[in-house]
Amino acid sequence: MNDFAVLNTGRKMPLLGLGTWKSEPGKVKQAVIWALDAGYRHIDCAAIYGNEAEIGEALQETLGPGKALRREDVFITSKLWNNRHHPEDVEPALLKTLKDLKLEYLDLYLVHWPYAFQQGDAPFPKKEDGTLLYDDIDYKLTWASMEKLVEKGLVRSIGLSNFNSRQIDDVLSVSSIKPTVLQVESHPYLAQGELLAHCRARGLVMTAYSPLGSPDRAWKHPEEPVLLQELVMSTLGEKYKKSPAQIILRWQTQRGVVTIPKSVTESRIKENIQVFDFTLEAEEMQSIEALNRGWRYIVPMIQVEGERVPRDAGHPHYPFNDPY
Repeated sequence: MNDFAVLNTGRKMPLLGLGTWKSEPGKVKQAVIWALDAGYRHIDCAAIYGNEAEIGEALQETLGPGKALRREDVFITSKLWNNRHHPEDVEPALLKTLKDLKLEYLDLYLVHWPYAFQQGDAPFPKKEDGTLLYDDIDYKLTWASMEKLVEKGLVRSIGLSNFNSRQIDDVLSVSSIKPTVLQVESHPYLAQGELLAHCRARGLVMTAYSPLGSPDRAWKHPEEPVLLQELVMSTLGEKYKKSPAQIILRWQTQRGVVTIPKSVTESRIKENIQVFDFTLEAEEMQSIEALNRGWRYIVPMIQVEGERVPRDAGHPHYPFNDPY
């Protein structure tokens, strides 16, 4: 796999990686081994996914002296969870992730969300009525602790996830070590064109999660459109002898967007990386972009008096109240 983005540190980040959100323990180790066998050189992880220890087993078996791959051959990302935003909690959270992944350093460590939950060991701290306990700590304080991880050599670069354009600029205004990456939901229904341009202008690479519209979500709405069933995908798929998923992944990587499709199925893992042997024409890229409808799949929702509402929208640092 020779297609990569170049970070503002000069390091290369493979344009296609394996996503591991919702990959069940018991399946994710094999998925990582299949991915590395198939030529993936980028694995996207997070503490909150609850499967880093198992991913670590796969990495231990495949990376290092006398193994199939060298550690430096594979780009590994993880993320700081919302209950660890206080400055003193950032390094211990990373060290736990490194221990679980059986690594000495990460290539990239992201602040998973701009808003924090109450400090402590509970990943989703709740009041007695079941509502979440938040913390209003400023993510700029969290960022200062992220920078120390780079200085200590524990992470090669640091970045943001689910931050909006204003919040990115807020971090940039105080940072001595700039964020390298913004990871957000993106697919043809949520093309994120403005945010991508915003990142490019500031030297950030954009990574797309749920690039196929996250068809396995728990909170799917029965009437919502299905991205993989769009006519433009099947038409282009026939032309290029590719699947609808491969057409979408090609569209993202061709825009220079790093893309991390999740799968635990060997055939799909192999299929998802076979996107560097064809090129979409400019008007074909535009026909996919034309599907954009600002449709965000990944918003944690709760039921309030029978209505489905965004769980975290009342938090001062909630990112999705801004246009982008």
